[in-house]
Amino acid sequence: METVSISQCKDYNFEAIIKQLRAIFAKYKVADYIKPGKSVLLKVNLLTDKPPEAAVTTNPIFVKALARLVRELGAEVIIGDSPGGPFTAGLLKKIYQQTGLYELAGEEGIKLNYDLAQENIAFTGGKYKRSFIIAKYYTKADFVINLPKLKTHGMAMMTGAVKNLFGAIPGLLKAEYHLKMPRIDLFAGMLIDLALCLKPDLTIMDAIIGMEGEGPSAGDPRKFGYIIAGLSPFAVDTAAAYLLGIDPLTDLPTIQAAQERGLPSSIADIELAGDELGVLRDVKIPAIEKSSNLIDRKLPKNISNWLSPLLRPRLVFHHEKCTNCADCCRNCPADVITMKEKGPEVDLENCIRCFCCQELCKYQAVEIKRPLLGNLLFRL
Repeated sequence: METVSISQCKDYNFEAIIKQLRAIFAKYKVADYIKPGKSVLLKVNLLTDKPPEAAVTTNPIFVKALARLVRELGAEVIIGDSPGGPFTAGLLKKIYQQTGLYELAGEEGIKLNYDLAQENIAFTGGKYKRSFIIAKYYTKADFVINLPKLKTHGMAMMTGAVKNLFGAIPGLLKAEYHLKMPRIDLFAGMLIDLALCLKPDLTIMDAIIGMEGEGPSAGDPRKFGYIIAGLSPFAVDTAAAYLLGIDPLTDLPTIQAAQERGLPSSIADIELAGDELGVLRDVKIPAIEKSSNLIDRKLPKNISNWLSPLLRPRLVFHHEKCTNCADCCRNCPADVITMKEKGPEVDLENCIRCFCCQELCKYQAVEIKRPLLGNLLFRL
């Protein structure tokens, strides 16, 4: 049975965080694996160029505390991720600066990744994918610590440990996965393959202040008050779902896909150690598109075609907030967004509902509108 460490942590007080992380290192015997001269990747969440207080990315104080502990063991620290959009040195630097990591790296002498190389990794155990193109910043590290930010998610309901590993796919290649696997059950199954392929050595989730509502970038910061850690990203996500009041086996696509593979998928499958893990019953959780996916698979096509518009969410662009930066258009996997004089427009008939446009919009100008019937089915 996988053990998940639960640490209550009410804010980003450096001394409090480093104390909790030191206990986590001791529990999982990290010093037995991180040795002097080795390289340790801190795989953060750097979705887009938002400041730390927006709760979109892994908090820099959290990263700083962890980097200190790794350097105490004599290892080299590397911070890396492939954010949304193109994987370029210029975009990386901009995001490092906005998220507070650029300043942190300068103060602490930590290496920020600018290596844009990639390689094809075979994974014979894959159910949906037998190989992945992975950024080398991930594969060349001696030890990988997965550092997700706990947030709600418009497509996957929750983004945590498993979803954070999608950042090992470089740049715009991520869009190809959305395009080839537009159904959430297929996409979730691919994410399980990816997590099994990458096998991070340790996962430590920043669930101190996360996000609720229209995450992963357009929601509201919410104090959760925890650090959640474990060797299994699936077990960490299961505990995080419990904290948010989500039934992982009923509602969370990645955990449902994990259960099919015999991986930790319910609170009964894991041992909780440390502080008591509460349940927050009032977290704003987005209603994902599982109802229309189910109808597409179970009903005759003519009936499915009739019901689908009543269930499927649609994108609404608020042009008064839009700056015409065209990030949504450039990063649309299905290429169904066009820029008009008044702003972007989407071809809803061919939209795959990946919501990448909403994720990457820095101005919260993209809203996901969910039909009433879809919301009602979601709550059944």
